[in-house]
Amino acid sequence: MTNFLPTLADISDAALTDALQHTLNNKTKPLGSLGRLEDVALKIGQILGSTAPVLDQPQMVVFAADHGLTARGISAFPSDVTWQMVENFLAGGAAVSVLAKQNGIALTVVDCGVKRDFLAGLPAGSKRPGLQVRKVIGAELGTADSSVQVAMTPAQRDEAMQHGIDLVKGMPGNALLLGEMGIGNTSAASLLLSRLAGLDIGVCTGAGTGLDAPAVQRKTEVLREVLALHAKATAPLDALAAFGGFEIATMVGAVLQAAQERRVIVVDGFIATSAVVVAHALQPLVLQRCVFAHRSGERGHEFMLQHLGVQALLDLGLRLGEGSGAALAWPLLQSACTILRDMASFASAGVSEKSADQVNTH
Repeated sequence: MTNFLPTLADISDAALTDALQHTLNNKTKPLGSLGRLEDVALKIGQILGSTAPVLDQPQMVVFAADHGLTARGISAFPSDVTWQMVENFLAGGAAVSVLAKQNGIALTVVDCGVKRDFLAGLPAGSKRPGLQVRKVIGAELGTADSSVQVAMTPAQRDEAMQHGIDLVKGMPGNALLLGEMGIGNTSAASLLLSRLAGLDIGVCTGAGTGLDAPAVQRKTEVLREVLALHAKATAPLDALAAFGGFEIATMVGAVLQAAQERRVIVVDGFIATSAVVVAHALQPLVLQRCVFAHRSGERGHEFMLQHLGVQALLDLGLRLGEGSGAALAWPLLQSACTILRDMASFASAGVSEKSADQVNTH
């Protein structure tokens, strides 16, 4: 039963698009001279339904969980790094922590299934600032080993997606920035890409946390076994259950809810995009609400972007995850909105369009 998932309406509006394009075309600049920043401005205006959009109370959410498949040695780091990094996020020491702070973005870390009780030793009912505990009942330690069985049952998958929906419903603002943490989650993302895009797993698999070439080959062989074991898991939700992880499933629910609410969704790298690949397979209109922050250095990300038919804003060779690329791209979104709202038009500035063209093309 997945009728709890949000259904998306088409937000395309020809009149609004024309008004946005007219606004951009009449700024004091040659046509199209701000390049892709104009595309971003147009997209944000379409999402927020305004020719003078304002990005309000942006929310960076880092979804964290552990993966049973790590028992097969598919990561360069032990699974304990997942909970250790969650503590680092909460302490303000991670890359995404400092970048979110720099850019005035609220940061929330969600325990979707980490092998750690982050509230241990605290009085019953206690909370920790910046942390939301949304573990799936019966799977508090993360997903099962997908080389032996499905990573999660359909009921667990649905519960995780519902957690993502509920999380977004309770958040302020009109922008959601996606981040994640989970040792082993590049394997889950590679498996989802391979199955849902119909690509060979060898094309989809990269170094993850820093594997050398022989280790990448071993990782690829393990993932090929997983795909063969779950050969019948071809539908998007079946693939999500088969391959995991809980942070990806929770992110799928969050993305769909944010899209329904017409929030601007800023998609980070490989893992975050894998959640959008699943969400897109369920509701193709989700792409109307997504801005892709960067092209990751992780091998499969380029193929994910091609599969979705989208182009990322930045290409800095990033492969950290956490939402770091989304935070780095955020000022570009703010600049795009500022151009729409505050830049003078030829009429308001008393500048001749013809003379402006001549000046700016020499």
